Formats: sequence, C-alpha cells, structure tokens
Amino acid sequence: MDHREKAAELFVNGSNCAQAVAVAFCDVTGMEPELAAKLSSSFGGGMGRMREVCGAVSGMLMVLGVLYGYDDPGEKDRAKKAHYALVQELAGKFRERNGSIICREILKNPPSTPSPTPRTAEFYKNRPCTRMVVCAAELLDEYIAAHPLEAKA
Repeated sequence: MDHREKAAELFVNGSNCAQAVAVAFCDVTGMEPELAAKLSSSFGGGMGRMREVCGAVSGMLMVLGVLYGYDDPGEKDRAKKAHYALVQELAGKFRERNGSIICREILKNPPSTPSPTPRTAEFYKNRPCTRMVVCAAELLDEYIAAHPLEAKA
C-alpha cells in the first residue's frame, strides 16, 4: 500500500485529515503512529474544525518539518528561510491542484462547530476530504522522491 492509499484508508477509517497524512508517513518519519496521531489531532477540520488551513495541508507540512525541518536556532536565518520557502512551495502546489489551502473554501463554507460531522456514506460522497489527503500524500511522495533523505548516522 502506498502513502496515498494509506492516507485515504486512515481517513475513511476515522482519522481526521491531518492525522491521515501524518500517520501515513510514519514509515518515513520514524514516528510512532500513536505520537503522529496525537501531534496532528488538533489540525483536523482546518484546525479544530475552525475551517482554517486544510488539515491535509497541515499534516503534509508536519511530515515535511520532521523530514526536512531545522532545529538549530544558530542556523535560524538560513535554515528558516530555506524551510519556509519549501513550505510555501508545497502549499502552493496543493493550492494549484485544489484551488485553495483553506478548509472552508475547499468545503464551500460549511459551519464551524466543535462537533465532528458523522462519517456516513453521504459524508464521503459529498466531501472532497479523501481527495485532499490523497493529494497531500502525493505531493509529499513527489518531493521526497526528488529530494532523497540523507542517511542519518
């Protein structure tokens, strides 16, 4: 099963959009699935169903940070600039493919409520969320293939 299929399966089985992407890449990030699910749990529904940045984008960027992010504050200017450019590149590609990175725009202005929408057949028929997690996983796979990770000692 590839990352796109894994992300779609996780979403269909109840993970939020951010979790679906973050957990699908645990084989690459080395994170335990439980930790990845907890770390990304706040970002579903466009950050706690506030309909802000799409959770699939947030999950994608979390994985990007684990794999290519910086952690040395002494290198902050150079490393931060390079990493933020990468974030903007992948978010831009997601926007090009889907018209937006904003949840409420992708979903055509649904209400912002703290209660999750029941996952019914109608939900999956009408919502583009499964496509969004697949897109985010595909963009990550494309980037990783073009920028192989260095072996860590």
